[in-house]
Amino acid sequence: MRLEHLIDTYCAAWSQEQPEQRRALLLPIWSEGASYTDPTVHVEGGEELLTHIAGVRARYPGVRIARTSDVDVHHDVARFAWTFVLPDGSSFPEGLDVIFLDPDQVQITRVIGFFGPLRSSAA
Repeated sequence: MRLEHLIDTYCAAWSQEQPEQRRALLLPIWSEGASYTDPTVHVEGGEELLTHIAGVRARYPGVRIARTSDVDVHHDVARFAWTFVLPDGSSFPEGLDVIFLDPDQVQITRVIGFFGPLRSSAA
C-alpha cells in the first residue's frame, strides 16, 4: 500500500495545476539526482522535472495523469500503466512507466516512460 501511495503521489504531482502544490507533492518523493526519461525528453533532478511538467501542463491545460493498473514491483523496480486524461474526459496516450526506487521504496530514483500500447509480435 505504501508503494501505491508513492506512485499515486507521483501521478498527482503531474496532475496538480498549482506549481507550488506540484512542488510540494513531487520533491519529497523525488531522490536527489533522480532522472526522468520518455520518448520526448530526458531531465535530471526535481527542478528540471518540474519545469518539464509545467511545459506539458501549459500545452494541455487541465490534464491529469491517472494510474490505470496495479503497481507491479520487484527488486526496487516498479511498473504501472497510466493514461493522460483531458478535461473533457477523453484520453491519450496510454503509457507505461518503469520506476526505480531507493532501497526503502520511499523515493523515486529514476523513471523511464513509454507512450502507447505494446505492439503484438507476429507469431
